[in-house]
Amino acid sequence: MYPSKAIWLTLLTVVIGNGCAAYQVGNQSLFRCDIRSVHVGIFDSDSFRRFLGQQLTEAVIKQIEQDTTLAIADPAAADSFLTGIIVDDNKRPVALDQFGEPRVLQTDWQVEVNWVDRSGVPLMQRQFLKINEAVDFIPEGGQSISTAQRDVSHRIARQIVGQMESPW
Repeated sequence: MYPSKAIWLTLLTVVIGNGCAAYQVGNQSLFRCDIRSVHVGIFDSDSFRRFLGQQLTEAVIKQIEQDTTLAIADPAAADSFLTGIIVDDNKRPVALDQFGEPRVLQTDWQVEVNWVDRSGVPLMQRQFLKINEAVDFIPEGGQSISTAQRDVSHRIARQIVGQMESPW
C-alpha cells in the first residue's frame, strides 16, 4: 500500500538534485539559478537634491537581501551588475486650500535600471527598465519631502527586485 523507503529516498534525491530544474519550491524558483551574486553600483542622479542616488541604492540592496537568494558582492567577485540613474524627480502640489496654499504635495521619480551578467548580457526582461513612481504627502500631517522620498525609493526598490525575477 505505502511506497517503500527506497522509493521515497530516490524521489527525494531526484528533487534535490535538480537544482536548476523547471519545478522548484520557495523563492529560489523566482530568480535565475545561474546568477548567485550581484554588485549594486551607486545610482546616479540628475537631481539637484542631494543623496537621492545613495538613498535608492541602499533601498535596492536591502530589498535584494530581503527578497532574493542573491548575495551582494564587490565588483571583482560578482556574477552580475545592477546599475541605474534617477533621471527625473519632481515635487508639485496636488491639492490647494482656499487661499491657494498647497495642502497635498506629490513627489515622483523616473528611474532607469540595467542588470547585466559579467559578460554584459542583459538579465532583465527589458534591457533598460524605466520606472515611474509617485507618492503624495501632507506637510500639515507631519509628512515631509524626506519621508516621501524614502517611500518612493522603497517602492522603486520593490519594483526593481520584482523585475529581477525570471520570466515565466
